Amino acid sequence: MEIIRKLRSRLIAARARAHGVEIEAPRLLERTVVLSPGYANGRKGRIRLKSRACLLQGACLEAWGGSIDVGSDAFFGQYAVIYGHGGVRIGDHALVSMHCRILSSNHTIPARGTVIRSQPDVLLSTAIGNDVWLGAGVTVLGGVTIGDGCIVGAGAVVTSDLPPYSIAVGVPARVVGKRPGSE
Repeated sequence: MEIIRKLRSRLIAARARAHGVEIEAPRLLERTVVLSPGYANGRKGRIRLKSRACLLQGACLEAWGGSIDVGSDAFFGQYAVIYGHGGVRIGDHALVSMHCRILSSNHTIPARGTVIRSQPDVLLSTAIGNDVWLGAGVTVLGGVTIGDGCIVGAGAVVTSDLPPYSIAVGVPARVVGKRPGSE
């Protein structure tokens, strides 16, 4: 069974490479993974996965004309979604749990009478440091930087930057402590 899983993963990687995704040596890409550079404003997006990336069932990385750069040994749980419109960088050894969402854009807030959906996206670069753990269902909004070594509790919504090695929880996420040994 493990051999079939590895072969399937290689096939998915080959198909993604044929569509312009840069993939070093993945550890695992499950069959329902979406890797789409996409286009926006006539510009093709870019996705780059460094070595030993692991993307489980339903994980979705869509650059939408922007970029998604993923470090070595990164893990994405089931149905994690990353939109790279404004650029997303995820560091080495990141653990992005199931059902997480990482965004890099927002909508403008137009005056009354102007259709919101008709307005262009506001591109907001998002950065996730090395050795970061995003618990199940975390949402990271565009323009946020999460420092190295952070832990974000399940269901949190990160609306502002988090300092390195902090532990944050809640909606909106707030720092409640530091990782042991980081003070």
